[in-house]
Amino acid sequence: MKRFSGKKGFTVLIFLACLMVGYYAYLSNHSTSKEENDEAAVLTKVEKVLSRNLETNYPPTPREVVKYFSEISECFYNEEYSEEKLIELADKIRLLYDDELVANQTKDDYITQLKEDIEEFKGNKRTIYNYTPSSSIDVEPFTEDGYEWARLYCIYSIKEGTGIKKSNTQFLLRKNSEGHYKIYGWKLVEAE
Repeated sequence: MKRFSGKKGFTVLIFLACLMVGYYAYLSNHSTSKEENDEAAVLTKVEKVLSRNLETNYPPTPREVVKYFSEISECFYNEEYSEEKLIELADKIRLLYDDELVANQTKDDYITQLKEDIEEFKGNKRTIYNYTPSSSIDVEPFTEDGYEWARLYCIYSIKEGTGIKKSNTQFLLRKNSEGHYKIYGWKLVEAE
């Protein structure tokens, strides 16, 4: 013990204390940076939907097209977002539509109508609780007028107040020249 007594022992003790404080500071700062990075990496639902590049990652089946359409619809009616994000979402959903459907309405008219629908939906305190597209085996493919078509259903559960209502929607999709199914139209189907 005489080896670390006096000035030499005091210097070693100070050095070890500095090492421990420095290591603690390093660990504290390192874990905070990791937490900040994790928070930055978490995307909102709107950002996640918008991050999909439809040029390279277009939904491969009619069911997946309707599923992505429903994800975007959930963002419209359930999430908070800026005017800029609304326009980005509108542009994204219009990429899922058949050219004939897009041609029926200008982009500005579409966005105006969409805003009115969203305002009414949220004004009635409604949200899309969940949705269930037809299973892959329930998709009805057929050929007509030289085009490949697909018909399928999606059941939306709409929460309004404390109750939940079911809305059964039939989608009609047409395959375009690039081999992508595009939404040609949809309609509500009454319960039998």
